Amino acid sequence: MYRARLQAIFHGAESSVLIAFWFFGLINNVLYVIIISAALDLVGPNVPKSVVLLADVLPSFVTKLLAPYFIHKISYSFRILIICFLSSAGMLLVALTPATSAISIKMIGVTMASLSAGGGELSFLSLTHYYGHFSLAAWGSGTGGAGLAGAGLYVLLTTYIGFSVRNSLLASAFLPWIMLFSFFVILPRGPLQRAHARKTYGHISTGDINDEDIDDPETSASLLISSANVAEAYTSSHPSSRSPSPSSDKATLIQNLTRARSLFIPYMVPLLLVYIAEYTINLGVSPTLLFDINLPSTPFSSYRSFYPIYAFLYQIGVFIARSSTPFIRVHSLYLPSLLQCVNLFLLISQSLFGRQSPDTDPYLKASDDMDRRKEAIPNPHALL
Repeated sequence: MYRARLQAIFHGAESSVLIAFWFFGLINNVLYVIIISAALDLVGPNVPKSVVLLADVLPSFVTKLLAPYFIHKISYSFRILIICFLSSAGMLLVALTPATSAISIKMIGVTMASLSAGGGELSFLSLTHYYGHFSLAAWGSGTGGAGLAGAGLYVLLTTYIGFSVRNSLLASAFLPWIMLFSFFVILPRGPLQRAHARKTYGHISTGDINDEDIDDPETSASLLISSANVAEAYTSSHPSSRSPSPSSDKATLIQNLTRARSLFIPYMVPLLLVYIAEYTINLGVSPTLLFDINLPSTPFSSYRSFYPIYAFLYQIGVFIARSSTPFIRVHSLYLPSLLQCVNLFLLISQSLFGRQSPDTDPYLKASDDMDRRKEAIPNPHALL
């Protein structure tokens, strides 16, 4: 039964397309994960890790907000070259900046890598239009693998092999060129070349495709269905959508924003909650979850090892979840988003009320040492 289900899901999949898009998702997101895993090492214990998060997320967000209006004028080949250059140059800048230099120089490198990730996500997701639904599933699995590979690679290099932070980041600067190899060597260029030869765009209806249209067994035999099947199902059950009105070709920004209102509650709000909770856990709460390293059951030899290991364990779950899209469909996004928020509050409670004594907690110990040093300094006014 399960074998037949798998065969039905992956029927017609082309291995070269799956491999290429899996590498696209993997490498495009892996530097983001490496930077997040190295946040503590990049800025030190006295600077909030949110500084790294801001430099790693904001440029990508701005790119994805503005680039769709002009990026289609740039060929995919040239885009890949720009993406690889920005990623490698950014990581080289982060790795080669001396520890004595200002943190702002490292953040410039992080910003370059973030711009590359934002442009890469736009480009590769739009590229899935020419290669079918399997390419989208492979991309999603690759992005999950990026978390696992990025956090695991950084822990492996710095904790177990013993590489310095500088050498570990230097090695990761060459990873983006795998995307170049995947695009120009592995990926079949036929579908893209045929699309460029036509140079025409098909009209996409402004109406909504209901779940009933997608889940119709006569329309799709699996959870992972092709966009062609969805469009066919929609037009067969909504004949009026076959002939777009002339006004639809003159959609303005205001009209697009009006359409987006229907997406705000069912999609944007739960996704916003998920990412707020996720980033708060990763960069705000995780660095404070420390335990006694002198216990026999503790697998850590230093307090610095806690944070990268946490990041690696977290990314295992991300990879499993993002690779499950061909098999599991979540109809309501609020359930996983609420579970993530519950996870956030549980970890905050552990951080606040599960603290240890000053003898074993480095944060409390450092605070006590600072208080004692202040008490040891004589008051100049008292001497007078």
